[in-house]
Amino acid sequence: MNEFLTYKIYNNEVQDILISLAFIVGAIVLGRLVRWFAEKVLPKLTAKTQTQLDDVLVEVLKAPMLFALTLVGFWIGIKRLTLSANVMTLIGDAYRFLMVISATWFVSRAVSTFINVILKEKVNDESSKMDEHALSLIKKVSSFVIWSIGIITALNNAGVDVGALIAGLGIGGVAIALAAQDTAKNIFAGIMILFDRPFKIGELITIDGTTGYVEDMGIRSTKLRTYSGQLVVIPNYKTADSNLTNITREPARRIELNLGLTYSTTPEQMKKAIDLLNALPKSVDGLEKRVKVYFTSFGDFSLNITCWYYIKKNSDLFETQSAVNLKVLEEFNANGLDFAFPTQTLHVSK
Repeated sequence: MNEFLTYKIYNNEVQDILISLAFIVGAIVLGRLVRWFAEKVLPKLTAKTQTQLDDVLVEVLKAPMLFALTLVGFWIGIKRLTLSANVMTLIGDAYRFLMVISATWFVSRAVSTFINVILKEKVNDESSKMDEHALSLIKKVSSFVIWSIGIITALNNAGVDVGALIAGLGIGGVAIALAAQDTAKNIFAGIMILFDRPFKIGELITIDGTTGYVEDMGIRSTKLRTYSGQLVVIPNYKTADSNLTNITREPARRIELNLGLTYSTTPEQMKKAIDLLNALPKSVDGLEKRVKVYFTSFGDFSLNITCWYYIKKNSDLFETQSAVNLKVLEEFNANGLDFAFPTQTLHVSK
């Protein structure tokens, strides 16, 4: 047994290799225990306190702690072994890179959790100007900035000259710079949208002829879900520069209804048709009281009526229009008012 433990593999005794593995496995087990403690025990303790700071710390420490402890155990285990200078240098650079990534992960989760736990209270406060759209954009912008700084710092700690790396890319560096320019332009446009607040997530808007519900607002683009279910992605700089209509914030939605009656319609019947249309708000839910009805023109094959009615803000747009159309059809049929269809009369002279 002693001979086996003292047997050397690449200048390292077996017992030293086993001890190094024990450090690594022990760090993983310790990390699992810490995570279990943070998930099962700490929430019960922090629930008794009034401050939310401890809840934030518990949420933040779960995943990064396991990763960091595993890295530390791996590093301690590797340092005990006899390895070549090149291998140790490579492992050391990788260790420093991953430790900075771990710290970046911790900071990113801390900021994100802070926004979720602390700032979300302002969203629930009706007097606050903060909303879900603002929270989503703040989280994404902050995460982008934190990870950008973290990756650059990690590369520097690993011995990589980031400036020389970008400069040495040549044409690739120019392409990266151009891509970064577009990204920066979208980020600044997103910040402008955040402060201007022309819409919120879930609202129905129209951007350059595209109408849909705002599904997400990111650091690069705004996503709309159209009536047909298509997902349209619009870069933020285009959203900021385009004509935008917020349909949800309209006090009411005006609908134009054009009807055509046959030329056999009498003046009394025409007056009856106008009265029926003026009475729509009394018989259809979801309409405002104001209605405008006009006998507008003598068409080629019909007597034309134009009716403008207004759907209330919180009423369903399509269901209300359907109810109005059905009511018009029922009332006109009940009163003997005939809708016109394209006809043509030919006069033949002999």
